[in-house]
Amino acid sequence: MSEYMFSGVDAYDTPAGRRRAAGVHLMLRSRWYFYLRNFGIFIRSGRCAARGELDGERQIHYSNGNVRLVEDCGGTVHLRGLNNLRALNGKPAVIIGNHMSLLETAMLHAVIREYVDFSFVIKESLLKVPYLRDILRTLGAIPVTRTNPREDLKTVLTEGKKVLESGRSMIVFPQSTRTRDFDESQFNSIGVKLAKSAGVPVVPMALKTDFLECGRLVRDLGPIHPERPVRFEFGPALTVENGGQEQQRQVVEFIRGAFARWERENRSA
Repeated sequence: MSEYMFSGVDAYDTPAGRRRAAGVHLMLRSRWYFYLRNFGIFIRSGRCAARGELDGERQIHYSNGNVRLVEDCGGTVHLRGLNNLRALNGKPAVIIGNHMSLLETAMLHAVIREYVDFSFVIKESLLKVPYLRDILRTLGAIPVTRTNPREDLKTVLTEGKKVLESGRSMIVFPQSTRTRDFDESQFNSIGVKLAKSAGVPVVPMALKTDFLECGRLVRDLGPIHPERPVRFEFGPALTVENGGQEQQRQVVEFIRGAFARWERENRSA
């Protein structure tokens, strides 16, 4: 089926000088080349899930298509800290990161699935979307209402602990919504609480995926920005101690530090 694109490396950068796909020019570098190909990947993935065939290799295969799509549109992908995922040796962890766009979920299997089998939390309403519901059920995603915070917290702690006890990891985006900037005031400690409850470490994840921007009229069909690099960075695993306040601080500091460094790199480029 498909090979993991980043085997044996700690970092990856899109090769300099990589050319855009011919279709990008034919469609006048509009967003629609991206969405047509992305939608095709989504449909094939959904049909695969409906047949009960969306295993780990196929998850990587379809997600690889989204990485290549970003690069075909003229974007660049930069990964750091993959060795920190490799060091887990397949053991479960709670990976905690900021949430910026739909692109991170489209790319995550390509980035980490070789080392981490995972589930994540979703809005309950997404289970009504054709094709997507089959994908999410295959992944064992945990649905929450987003209308009852108390019940949602109970669901995440209860169901997330079951996922972790089964040997799979959990990816948690503590922010309530996708934002281009990292707002630590909206970054709650649910991920650390889940890790403490299950007795597993947390892994900080900083990401920047505003290559794909939220739309003004249709949130999920916004413009693309090839000039904005796509970045994923993972920190060393942290053991949750006492109440977890120190680990929460370290996760926030890791993400904040990555954003500051990326901003400096952009200014100097």
